[in-house]
Amino acid sequence: MVRPKTKSLSAYEHAAIAIERVLQSILAVIALGVVYRYCWLDISDPYKCGALLNKGEWLDPGPRRSSRNPFQLWQPPGCLLHEYKKDDIQGCFGQQRLVFIGDSTIRQIFWAVAKKMDQERAEEDMAEMLDSDQKHKDLEFTSAGVTVHFIWDPWLNSTGLDVELESFQADPRQDGGGEAAKSASLILLGAPGLWNARHGQENYFKDFRESIDRVIPYMDHAPIGSGLSHRLSRPFPVRQTSPNLLLLAPVQVPRYQSLTPSREATITPEKIDVMNDLLQQVSAHSYADVVWSYSLMTFSGRGEYEDSGLHVVENVAHRKADVLLNLRCNSNAASKGYPFDRTCCSNYTYMASVQWLILLGGMFVLPWLLFVRQKRTTYSIGRFLPNQETMSALAVFGLVVCFCFYADRTQIFEKSQKLFQQRQFLLAWYAVLALGLVSLRRSQPPVSRKFPSITPYDHGFLSRDQSDEWKGWMQFFILIYHYTNASKTLWIYEIVRLLVASYLFLTGYGHTLYFLKNNDYSLRRIATVLIRLNLLGCVLPYMMRTDYLFYYFAPLVSFWFFVIYFTLKTGHQDNTNTHFMVKKILLSAIITTAFTKIPGILEFIALILKYSCAISWNITEWRFRLFLDMYIVYVGMLVAVLSNRSSQLKSGTFTAKTMVDRILEVTIEYKKLFKTVIVLLSLGLLPGFWTLTRRSPDKQDYNWWMPFISFIPILSLVTLRNSHRLLRNCHFGVFAWLGRFSLETYVLQYHIWLAGDTKGLLRLGLWSPWVETALLTVVFIWLSWLMAGATQSITNWIVGKKPGIQGYDDEDDTVGPKYSPYLLPKMEDGEGTPSKDVKFNIGQSYTSRWVEKWVMRLSIDLRWRLGLILLVMWIANVTYR
Repeated sequence: MVRPKTKSLSAYEHAAIAIERVLQSILAVIALGVVYRYCWLDISDPYKCGALLNKGEWLDPGPRRSSRNPFQLWQPPGCLLHEYKKDDIQGCFGQQRLVFIGDSTIRQIFWAVAKKMDQERAEEDMAEMLDSDQKHKDLEFTSAGVTVHFIWDPWLNSTGLDVELESFQADPRQDGGGEAAKSASLILLGAPGLWNARHGQENYFKDFRESIDRVIPYMDHAPIGSGLSHRLSRPFPVRQTSPNLLLLAPVQVPRYQSLTPSREATITPEKIDVMNDLLQQVSAHSYADVVWSYSLMTFSGRGEYEDSGLHVVENVAHRKADVLLNLRCNSNAASKGYPFDRTCCSNYTYMASVQWLILLGGMFVLPWLLFVRQKRTTYSIGRFLPNQETMSALAVFGLVVCFCFYADRTQIFEKSQKLFQQRQFLLAWYAVLALGLVSLRRSQPPVSRKFPSITPYDHGFLSRDQSDEWKGWMQFFILIYHYTNASKTLWIYEIVRLLVASYLFLTGYGHTLYFLKNNDYSLRRIATVLIRLNLLGCVLPYMMRTDYLFYYFAPLVSFWFFVIYFTLKTGHQDNTNTHFMVKKILLSAIITTAFTKIPGILEFIALILKYSCAISWNITEWRFRLFLDMYIVYVGMLVAVLSNRSSQLKSGTFTAKTMVDRILEVTIEYKKLFKTVIVLLSLGLLPGFWTLTRRSPDKQDYNWWMPFISFIPILSLVTLRNSHRLLRNCHFGVFAWLGRFSLETYVLQYHIWLAGDTKGLLRLGLWSPWVETALLTVVFIWLSWLMAGATQSITNWIVGKKPGIQGYDDEDDTVGPKYSPYLLPKMEDGEGTPSKDVKFNIGQSYTSRWVEKWVMRLSIDLRWRLGLILLVMWIANVTYR
């Protein structure tokens, strides 16, 4: 029997298969590793309550590193510690009380909480206390209904302590004849070790034990669970209610070298250690919860202390307060919405029905349907399924969206805080630049260029490879910017703002050039662009409990696409008139500015969306985003108009009609002279612009100037990049590759590379941070690339485009989609007319007439398909809880 010959794979295809298998193996290792850690290593502390209570380290420990303002980032293992402020405290406690009982070390934490509630008034009260002769007295501070008490009781034997312990109720839902209302929401007791060591003489340990034995019975019970970790980690019966907490602070270890001679003689390491050892034994054999992370905060014994050696610096006191507030408040904080940036001692929130449906569909239904489609089984449902390419794309899309949920909405993956270090930022960027230089290559001429020419092919102004390269290196910079938390560094922020403006410049240039060359204003073109841009950004809000504007770049470019479309669509029969086009673009800029800046217009639209579609958007934030890059899109449009007209004048397709055309003709005639002048001007403008912007004192001042001056460096860089044939015809391959799926990397970084909705970093909790960063980065880039292909295939399927058609067969490689920010396929002539569209293939045979009727309508008419999508989204919005 003669076997049929099979097509042999090329070396490139073998390498691609090998790389894909390696990536799949890395993803499998990550998945298995985090499941192992979550189910076995963290089984006793799944929600990181014990980690917050007992462990942690400083990310910015001060003297050991060159930190200007140290001890701000306390990192419990595997979770994000939230810095609580006034609104957070008020939302957590309402009209309840917080009670601090102990000596001056506990009083520091009391003042830290008071300063979070009202910094100015707390500092005034604190100064008044220090000036008085009665420092050892009870204190009370009230702000916005929340009351914070401090009871001076360094021996833990006061009447005030007895009253608070007797009225304490761990479960705030208990009635108890009104006792629950009297109970403090949070009580922190300070172990009386320092005073026992200083004044207790030979009976210090006996007195200390008696004080501890006095309070332990009130702590040694578990009405809700077994100890703090279980009480807060278990799904609480009422998820919007957190249990009240009664906690004990360990004896604070002083900095012995800084103590006064009299204190140094009595407060010795032996005494402090033996008392803390007793606390360890008590906590190990009871349900009493001791905040051992306080001891770790001062473990190094260096910059954490004030000159007295007993009290800690203000930053350390604030982080001690944050530990308490995170323990008490995080269990119900997730119900307040995104960002989910307080993951210590948090069980997130319940899943809505829409989330369950997406999870079920993405994890099980779509993979099963793909299996049915691949095996060509006899299931009747197989007749209604799309082709295999589309089914594969749907399965990939669903799995990646579910991966986002498990990574950033569960405790399966660990999270850590960001720490900006300029050296790390620069090293990462230098590594990316080196990678780009290695990938430098000459751009290939179009495949459709059948007959070779003696002169090398010139890709022209802003070719496809070049625009992809621009988007790629800009995206690399933005990713590093987000990962290293460089947003607080002004000069880096200024660069990133220019990069976003550059994206929008390319958006304006690409879409305008497409419409001018193809005159395609069809519904299909609109659908293709908007679905390609927004598919991922519209599904993730349902899965992640965010909203559409949260992934702001897709809404931003979608808004500007509509502006470009309606600007060029209006009077499009006269778009060959350059003077008319310039006036139309200027008028559009005026109308858009008025639409955006006049108060009430956006608010009215938001009100309609809220009551008709259950959509709630932050209009203040949206107006801010629009204003930042208000005019750079129009600059891109003008450049596209002039570039298109210039190419027409060169080819002789049109003759000069307006003054602008005649200026272009003169420019073409004296090309070398004008090029020299423009290049020299660009070289001078770049340092001038940098010098000017460095005078901005802060972000607010820079943001105000940004819409009016961002075109200067962008046009200068574009000019220099296209000033010579060699520069135009070469590009950096790695940057161009990333640029082809820059949208997916921007959106997916929120959840599978960063964490806590960009507030932290994703971690595995298995290896060193460097190894985990490398593994997660590789998987993140790979999944973004897969998602880009899947989104393109799904878009083609929805709009009725045949699989595999990409629309890049133009002879002139400056046409249309190659300038589109996200490589949108070029439409054929006549597309958008329902009768000429390719049928939406979801099956060939139907079981009844009404099914056949509706399926045929969906298959033939794009409007029905878009209407169905909008209907499903509307139902999901109004039913989402």
